[in-house]
Amino acid sequence: MKNDPVFLALIMQESRRRLFGEGVPRLEQCLEQLTEAEIWYRPNEQSNSVGNLVLHLCGNVRQWIGTGLGKKEDTRQRSGEFSEQGPLSKAELLKRLADMQQETEAVFDQISVADLLTDHSVQGFRENGIGILIHVVEHFSYHVGQVVYFVKSRKATDMGFYKGIDLEAK
Repeated sequence: MKNDPVFLALIMQESRRRLFGEGVPRLEQCLEQLTEAEIWYRPNEQSNSVGNLVLHLCGNVRQWIGTGLGKKEDTRQRSGEFSEQGPLSKAELLKRLADMQQETEAVFDQISVADLLTDHSVQGFRENGIGILIHVVEHFSYHVGQVVYFVKSRKATDMGFYKGIDLEAK
């Protein structure tokens, strides 16, 4: 496996699919359904707004992928992702998602099997590249689920993510 191009292609393909084929489009769909006031609404002091979660996801991916695997300078200001109260516009949040995806794709294009098997320092943790990818995909999905739940509860709508797919198929 040390230099297995098939392994590398499969794990990168799956990471891209989960982040950029599912996660980002779902966030975009959610943002499009919300008003700017709803994007920055916090139900209480212990909760984050959708806007905060979008900023947090962009910061997390940039830090873990860009810094951890891409060896870029770590400029993340994590606390600012949560203290922001907006209103950054919906267009600005969508732009930040697109920019994060573009930056991450550039790092993904450079990743080697050795990068995945090597330990990297990120956010005070020591993780191998596979652990970094799993963390980012899992973390992204977790917060996308929170945003989807918020939109569904506010708009009483089915997001239609699986429209036309028989989820009862065996």
